[in-house]
Order: sequence, then structure tokens, then C-alpha cells
Amino acid sequence: MPIKTKTRDFWPHSRKISRFLSLLLYFVVSLLCVLGLPVLPVLPHNLSSASLLTNATITNSPLEQGKILYDAGRFTEAVQVLQQAAQAYKQTGDKVKLAITLSNLSLAYQQLSEFTEAQQAISESLKLLEVRQNSQIFAQSLEIQGRLQLLMGKPEAALVSWQQTEKIYQQTHNDSGLLRSQINQAQAWRTQGFYRRAIQMLEIVNQQLQSQPDSLEKAVGLRSLGNALLISGSLPKSQEALKQSLAIAQSLESHHDMAASLFSLGNHARKQQQTPAALTYYQQAIKLSPSPLAKISAQLNYLSLLIESQQLTEAESLLPTIQSQLNQLSPSRTAIYSQINYAQSLIKLEMANRQKNSTPDSQLPNLPKIAQLLANTVKEAHSLGDRRAEANALLSLGNLYEQTKQWSEATNLTQQGLILAQATITPDIAYRLQWQLGRLLWQQKEFPGAIAAYDAAVDTIKSLRSDLATINQDIQFNFRDSVEPLYRQSVELLLQSQAGQPNAKILDQARKRIEALQLAEIDNFFQEACLEGKNVILDQVADQENPNTAIFSTAAIFYPIILPKQLQVIVKLPNQPLQLYSTNITQEEVEKAVSKLRKVLVNPTATNAVKMQSQTVYNWLLKPIESDLSAKKVDTLVFVLDGVLRNIPMASLYDGQKFLIEKYAIALSVSLQLQNPHPLVKQPLQALIAGLSQPPADFPNFAPLPAIKSEVKSISNAGVATTNLLDQQFTSKALEKEVNSFPFNVVHLATHGQFSSRAEETFILAADGPINVKQFDSLLRSRDETQAQAVELLVLSACQTAAGDKRAALGLAGTAIRAGARSTLASLWQIDDESTALFVGDFYQQLKKGNISKAQALRHAQLKILQHPNYRAPSFWSAYVLIGNWL
Repeated sequence: MPIKTKTRDFWPHSRKISRFLSLLLYFVVSLLCVLGLPVLPVLPHNLSSASLLTNATITNSPLEQGKILYDAGRFTEAVQVLQQAAQAYKQTGDKVKLAITLSNLSLAYQQLSEFTEAQQAISESLKLLEVRQNSQIFAQSLEIQGRLQLLMGKPEAALVSWQQTEKIYQQTHNDSGLLRSQINQAQAWRTQGFYRRAIQMLEIVNQQLQSQPDSLEKAVGLRSLGNALLISGSLPKSQEALKQSLAIAQSLESHHDMAASLFSLGNHARKQQQTPAALTYYQQAIKLSPSPLAKISAQLNYLSLLIESQQLTEAESLLPTIQSQLNQLSPSRTAIYSQINYAQSLIKLEMANRQKNSTPDSQLPNLPKIAQLLANTVKEAHSLGDRRAEANALLSLGNLYEQTKQWSEATNLTQQGLILAQATITPDIAYRLQWQLGRLLWQQKEFPGAIAAYDAAVDTIKSLRSDLATINQDIQFNFRDSVEPLYRQSVELLLQSQAGQPNAKILDQARKRIEALQLAEIDNFFQEACLEGKNVILDQVADQENPNTAIFSTAAIFYPIILPKQLQVIVKLPNQPLQLYSTNITQEEVEKAVSKLRKVLVNPTATNAVKMQSQTVYNWLLKPIESDLSAKKVDTLVFVLDGVLRNIPMASLYDGQKFLIEKYAIALSVSLQLQNPHPLVKQPLQALIAGLSQPPADFPNFAPLPAIKSEVKSISNAGVATTNLLDQQFTSKALEKEVNSFPFNVVHLATHGQFSSRAEETFILAADGPINVKQFDSLLRSRDETQAQAVELLVLSACQTAAGDKRAALGLAGTAIRAGARSTLASLWQIDDESTALFVGDFYQQLKKGNISKAQALRHAQLKILQHPNYRAPSFWSAYVLIGNWL
């Protein structure tokens, strides 16, 4: 007798569909509704969808058996059963059931990363349904095809498939299918780099959800939206959607949906680095979840966060319960990933106890026991035929052997995993295996092999660039652990491989690797791939004479690289090969010295301390090559800064007699390339000026800026044509309207702003509130504009970096990139606004002359402030930095 279970339909009209259609619906929702959602750090590829599915009546049909196996994560067995079902329906000539079975077979193949077989199955399914092209069965098969196309790196094709399903769902009045198609389209837009279109699509989804009455379907839809917004970096809107989803689930007393929303809120809080809130959400999810799989997911996230926040005693108390529940899981990919996650947490716990020199409980699993646990997961994955899960298990087991310095065994396991990862096209696992192999070969002094492995890992990361955040959310949580060390270790290996004999090709490769890290940092900052377009390599600008003879500039380019035990500096002098020099100093010592310098720089009474401490940094970066700079008659220094060095202005460095700005014009570059490196010559300056003297009431920590009007007047007095938006006129909408109404080549924002290492905390203030850095591209440029129409110069005259954030300058770099301006002039800390007015006036006077570079105009204005009797301290004149085109 078949077992009856309570039915929960995600689509209001699905009850009118046949049971077999409901079963196809099950598979579709299992995968497609979560395409745009974050992959949870516990189970990177578990797409469990119990909260979204119709629990169809279970019978003994092969298709329904396939559903059970698929739901359990036993994908290889599901493939076998679905193949049998397909053969049976071929014999009976039932084309509809055969098409449904083949679609589900494609999904199971996709989970196993067997894309050729998946493509064959879905193509055959769609061919069978050609006569039903306006049916929901056809639409659901198209959704499955769209997922496969996205997985295979064909987002344009996936978008077309999902646009087609949207039309069908509109015609059949399937509201939930329509919403699902739109969420999937947002993911396709985002993968192609059309981020604003993706957000616009998600906003449409939100509007449609708000118009619906409260229901479990609405709760699920809002949770899907919240998770998609989390991936897109729209954190406030994400939290709003998730909390609304939770409220609806609570009102309907659905413990399952309450637990799922709480789990997502925990991930949201964790991304926000709100550890106490995240732990509370996870605890509530554990308490409410009726599903063993959902409960273990929350417990594992809770455990890993406790260890991460050094709450080791609390973490240890959880282990017996988690181990007991893991033992009860049936073999499946979900169980394997849970075991791997658990083992990784155990390793971190073991290491944390060692660092604290504390003796762990003798009852806790030691390293041999953890190794056995991982070996068992390898066997389980192999027996299930799940090569992706097996590769992941081999990665973790190899890493454990690496930590115990069993190099040969670790190398063998890593190579096995890499073979599986490459065979199944799983780049998110492959790059970690390649990286691990590079480390192991390095330890064994096999430099060529190690370099090749690191190169392969970096290439794989580059291929993932637009999808890095969505493929493994753990990378979002731990970019500094998951990505940054790969680049830095690679550079260290390259430089070490020179064996004391500098090689120009290796030096070039090393600085390109650091540039790749900086671009990855910016991508991670925005959760998007940001820098694209036609660029010119900085070396070409340094080597060639300026084509405009009215401006003469001889530039040297510096690439400081902070490594664990050395500070390396690569220098490019005009028409000279790259040079390298280094200082034996630890990264910790560099960060400590720079932090001390930054503290005294903002103090107007600490000039002597600035000179003493900045001379130390000068000796690291410039002293070894100062005679060469003089010999080459260099007048401009361009720095591509690394790490904490971005927090201090190079103008403030002191050689024992003079500050650097007294000898050179100075600029910064975010990367090794420059967009449209041409000066502002023979271009009449057309400036849009927006200023706010009184911050909004919601921002009491920002002081009034009474000299804003003097600053604006000084720009007009310099002979610049201006359009002004002052005080209450300065709103985000007014700014956008003015920018788009006239081709201004200068946008000057005289208002408070803050740069942070977090995009959501990087903003400028307008009369109607903060303008977040993510809005800059819609305000200051259009993606469809040509490069020639971009803003030439963006000035942010009253900004500051967030207090206590040693990576806050990342927000400045992100702002410069997001604005799309050729050059950005900004302040690293808030300065006396009267001195700012003097500085700004002189800067524009110099720029208006037309025979001076932006960097030279900046230097002139800084020297004028330095020479003023009231503003000689570096705190007044050194804060200004020029990013981008210095010509």
C-alpha cells in the first residue's frame, strides 16, 4: 500500500498537473530554484530542497525510485534507475513520461558533472516535447537545459532558455514558475557581467512577491530572493527578504521553513562578520529543524564558526552529538560533504588547541582518527560513483597528510584527486588541488613542478573570476584564506626560484601575479568581476615620450610586494629592464610599522614622529634606487601598492631631508594597466560640483563642513565652468540626472565619505542619505557608454578611511574603479575644510593651465599647503592621493 504524505505545492496551479508532471516539478525545483543562491559552506554542492518541493506520493515506479535516490544524494544510483525507467517508457511508447524521465536523468548527470551525457539526455527530452512547446512540461525541461548551459559556461544560452520558460509560465499563469525563471535569469545576467540588470530583475521578483498573500510559497520565494541578493552583495535587501520569509513561516507555524530562513540569516550575519548574531541564528535553526540533513548542516556551520571565533570549549562540547548524527546518515553526497566538513573542523580545532598550547580532551578525535574518517569518505564516494565528492575527499585527506609533513603520501592523494577533478570539470575543487600540489612540490624542492602547479591554480581561478563568489561561498567568508595566500605564495616561489640571479621574465610574471591578486581583491569586494576593457600597460607609458609635447613627464613605477618574511620591490625605470631589491622583514613587522605611521600622520602636532617613522618606509621602498631615479631624471613616481601600504600616502615618505612630494609628483595605480592614458589637454574643464555642508541627521558622527561654499567658489575662480548641486539640491537622483544630462569631464564631490574594506560600508553622503559605492556605476557611467564618454576626473575632497580597518583603502580602489573615471583624487582622512578649499583652488588653477599633468597639479597644490604657515604638518597636505591616469 503506498504511503501518503502531506503535499506542499510551490506552484499554486501544480495540483492540476499529472503525478508524473509533479515528479518532474520536484527535480526542477531541486536544482533550478537555487541556481542564483549561495552554496552553503557546509555542503558546497548539496542542493537539498525539502522546503521547496511537492512531496509526491511514493510508489514503486522507477521514476519515483529515482526521485528518492536523487533526494538522498545518491546520484549514480539515481542515474541507473532513471536509465531503466527510460528504457521502459521507450518500449511502451509513452513519449511524455520518457521526456520527463530524460530531463531528470540530465539533472542527475549534472550533479555528477557528466555534462556530455546530461546534454544528450536533455536534448532528447526536448525533441520529444517539440509538439508541446507551450506546455509546462516543456518549460520545466527548458529550465533544466538552462541550468546545464550555465554550468557549461554558456550564460547567454541559459538566459535565452529561461526567457523562453518565463513566456510559457506567463501564458499558463504559473506565478511561481515565472518567479523562478526570473531569479535564474538574474543569475545568467550576473554571470555575463550585467550586474545592474541582474539586480533590476531581482527587484521585479521582490515586487511580485510583495503583491502575493502570505503563504509557504511566498516564504520560500522570499528566501530564494534573499539568498540571491546575498550572493549579489545587496546585503540590506537580502536581510529584509530573509526576515520577511521568516516572519511568514512563523505565522504559518512551519518549523521546516522557519529553520531554513534562520539558516540563511545565519549565513547572512556570518558574511557581515556579525558572529554572535550568526551563532544565534544557527542555534535556532538547529532547534527548529525537523530534517536530519538540515539540522546537521546548521550544526556544522555552528561548529565551524565557533572554532573560527576561538570558542573552543563550546565547539568541543558539540562533537559527540554531531558525530552521532553523522553516523546515522545514509551514504550520499550530502553525507560525504558533511563528513568532510566535520573533518576539516576537527583539523582546525586540533591546530587551534596546539597554537594555544592547550591539551585537548583525550576523547576528541586525534589526527589519525581524522585521517581514518576522511579515508572512509573517499571509499564511500568511490562506491557511490561520485567522482566530484571523491575528489573533494581526497583534497581534504591530502591536506591532512600535508599538515603532518608526510609529503609523498600527500602528493599521491592530491594527484589522484586532481585527475578526478579535471575529468569531471570541477574547477572550484581543481584550483585547490593544484594549489595543494604546488605547496607539496615546493616542500620537496621540485621548483619547476611547483611553479607549474601554482600557475595552473592561478589560471583556474582566473577562469572562475566572474563566478568565484557563487561557486564556493566559503571563499566569500574567507577570501584571505581561500584565495589571497595562493597568489602571495606563488610570487614568493617565483622570486625564490631565481636563486640570486634576477630574471626579467620571472620578475614580470611576479608583478602580474600580484596584479591578479589585486583584481581578485576588488572582485571579492564587489562580489563581481569589475575591471574590463581596453588598457595600456604602464611600462609602455613609462618608456615612451608623451605624445603631447605640452606635457613632459618621466615616470618610474614601483611594485612593492609584501611576503611573509621579506618586502620585495620591483621597479620599472624608463627604457630599463625590471629591477628587484628586497628587505628582510616580516609581514607582521611591515604592518606594525605602517600602522604606527598612519596614526601619527593624522596628528598635526606629530611632524617629527612622521619624519622618523616615514623614513623607515622610505628606506625600504626607495633608498636602494634613489641614485638611479636622479640619473634618469625621473619626475613622477607611480606606485602599485600592496596590502597595508595602501593606507599611507607615499607623499609623506621622508628621505632625511625632504618629503617625497618635495622631489616628485606622485600617483597610484590599481593595476599594471592604464585606461586611455591621455592628459587633460585642450579640453575645456566642465565640472559638476556637488557639496553638502550639513550631513543628514542620521549621521551625527560626521561634522559640518562650513567651508564647502569657499571650496566651490575657489573652483569657479580658477576659471572652470561649473554646475553646482549644493546642500539640499544634492541628492542621488539629482546627481544622476545632471551627470547624464551633460558630458562633464570632471565630477567634484565635496561631502563626507567613508572608505571601508566592505563594499556595504563604503559610501559618500548626499542630502537624502548615503550613496553606496555599488551605485557609482549607475550614477557616473553607463555600461553601454564608450570609453571616451567616461568621466576624466572624479574628486572626493572630504572622505576618510574607516577607523580600525587596516584594509580600508581597498574601498578607495573600489570607488575609483566603480566610478569609471580615468583618474580619482581623494583624501585618505578628513582634513581641515579651510585648507581643503585652498588646496582645491590651487589644484584646479594648475589643471586649467593645460600644460601640466594631474600628478604635477596635485604636487603643486600639496606644496602650496605645505608652505602655508598654518598647514605645514603632513596631516594637512599628504592625505590626498591620485589614482589612475596621472597624465
